[in-house]
Amino acid sequence: MDRPVPGRRVRRDERRPAGLAPSAAHWFGTDQLGRDILSRVIIGARPALTVSLSVVAIAALVGIPLGAIAGYRGGWVDNVLMRVTEVFQAFPPLLLAMVTVAILGPSLANAGLALAICWWPWYARLVRAEARSLRDRPFVEAARSIGVPAWRILPRHILRNCMTPVLVQATVDVGSVVLAVGSLAFIGLGAQPPSPDWGLMVAEGRGQIFTAWWISTFPGLAIFVTVLGFNLLGDSLRDFFDPRQVKR
Repeated sequence: MDRPVPGRRVRRDERRPAGLAPSAAHWFGTDQLGRDILSRVIIGARPALTVSLSVVAIAALVGIPLGAIAGYRGGWVDNVLMRVTEVFQAFPPLLLAMVTVAILGPSLANAGLALAICWWPWYARLVRAEARSLRDRPFVEAARSIGVPAWRILPRHILRNCMTPVLVQATVDVGSVVLAVGSLAFIGLGAQPPSPDWGLMVAEGRGQIFTAWWISTFPGLAIFVTVLGFNLLGDSLRDFFDPRQVKR
């Protein structure tokens, strides 16, 4: 279809028809406003992946140091940090994110910030468990015996050996955050119209699911494929990095 010439007003009969079913001209059809769904699904991948990667990065940057310090130091430091972590884990992540977004205001940025606040305890718990198992290893005890300070032992010997499970967990979490961001947008607490957000697109087409099924189906499939892909990638990384896996 020809693009309208800049400066010329588009006549009503030149506009793209609304609610077209999938065809050779529009592979995913058009929505109730005549917008091409395939284009919106492709463009919607950018904010979904950007926010998801940002949430996982922020959660890891907060949770990994806290977990390493708690696991390596032990004692009252471990007790205090883990009690704080358990307070955040006492609430379902999506419910806590909904409350946080309701306070900050519905937007994609606030949804990402709310999810980051909910996600860091899982990395703290994971790294703490790894650090507790590493602090009594011979190479760590050897470093302590020659006077290496804790601030050098943590990054060189503890964190370096915790990266494999963290990398696997982060890969799987990207898909989980994509689903969580879409869920918040679906209930009106994430991206706002007219943003091409997958969850928002599913919500916009739910009222026409029986008459124009493609409006919600294709954005939902995009979420499904993305979550499945990151889960399969995480499983592959776990099998690759785990030395106990027997390769036949």
